Amino acid sequence: MTRLFYRSYKECKKFQVVTLPKYHCTKEEEGRLLADVLYTNTTLLSLDLGHNKLGSEGGKALADALCQNATLTSLNLSHNLIRLQGEQALAEALCKNTTLMSLNLHNNFIKLEGALADALCKNTTLISLNLGRNGLTSKKGQILADVLCKNTTLISLDPSHNNLRLKGGKALAKAFFNASLIDLNLENNNIGFKGENALEKALKDACHENIKLTSLKLQVWEFLVYYIG
Repeated sequence: MTRLFYRSYKECKKFQVVTLPKYHCTKEEEGRLLADVLYTNTTLLSLDLGHNKLGSEGGKALADALCQNATLTSLNLSHNLIRLQGEQALAEALCKNTTLMSLNLHNNFIKLEGALADALCKNTTLISLNLGRNGLTSKKGQILADVLCKNTTLISLDPSHNNLRLKGGKALAKAFFNASLIDLNLENNNIGFKGENALEKALKDACHENIKLTSLKLQVWEFLVYYIG
């Protein structure tokens, strides 16, 4: 399927939205073929590669291409096992790319190492980021909180189905005061009642600070807050 798309693209470079079926891009070599498309593409806006097996090399190849691509606005790399090598390459891409607005990294063994965290602090185009189901710990929750205190454009953040626990939850309470964040999904993070109480208090305090946050998801609860100026 990947090779068919590659050949089709070479013949007609007018695709704007591409979704590859699940499990049709199962080799890192195919990731490099898709990267070649991004290097030369001037029309593609959205690329969905979810539930494939690009691996770290395939993820790295795509990230390297993102450094030069100037049209793609949405990229779904969920369930692709890109791991640390792919994560580091994505960090560099986020420092250089100026068009990508939505990035889905759900279930990729992302560790949120220093390079990626730094890139997210500096990036000024990304508005939606999914880091769900990556095994993130409470320490990573504190790193995410620091990112949100510095990032000025991120509107939606989904670190659900991790293990942020009480410390991570408390740290992320700071995110409520972020000037741009609207939607935060913290479902299934073992935050516990103490963490939820801390988040609820921060949420109430934030309402008095004219923030934009309107949706917070915790465990099986969903809090909705609307600020009317």
